[in-house]
Amino acid sequence: MKKGFTLVELSIVLIIIGLIIGGVMKGKDLINSAEQKKIYNTWIKGWEVTSNIYRDRTGELLGDGALNGGAVGASDGKLDNVELATTTTVQEKLKAIGLDIPVSNVVGSNGGSYSVKGKYVTSVVPMTLHWGGAAGKEKNRLYMTGLPTDVAIAFDGIADGSLDPQTGAFMASDAATVVWPDAETTTTVDVMLEL
Repeated sequence: MKKGFTLVELSIVLIIIGLIIGGVMKGKDLINSAEQKKIYNTWIKGWEVTSNIYRDRTGELLGDGALNGGAVGASDGKLDNVELATTTTVQEKLKAIGLDIPVSNVVGSNGGSYSVKGKYVTSVVPMTLHWGGAAGKEKNRLYMTGLPTDVAIAFDGIADGSLDPQTGAFMASDAATVVWPDAETTTTVDVMLEL
């Protein structure tokens, strides 16, 4: 009698190997999803909440007028397009009223930028307190440039519960973007979150 494995035994081993590989791949997706939620909740939401608390405490918009960390001039209800990675004035205004600066993973960024890893590219994404949007639909927003496209799509789902770059609080900054582009060919996009 010859000794060896039967086809049934070999097929069971292959099924087990397939399950292990599938579990590892699913685990990697879960880890990426958790990392994206962490970035959204600690950094992006952090700036949104901090801006709202600043308004509640001072009655003014963070980054609107010289008294609030914006450009020279008086407050007018429109953010002064302050790039948070290159200023310290906004952060000083937050500290002066006892607010913490949202956490960043970029050394020396004052919380104004974050290194975001996507499937196809990793980029340092700066954030701006921004007045803008499509003509006639301008609003105060957090504006981010160079966000990995796959992460932007995930953030849209987290923020709005749907993947539409033109509607909701989280949108593509380009009004011509009707659907999110293919993340493999368009590796980064510019986005904005309505305040």
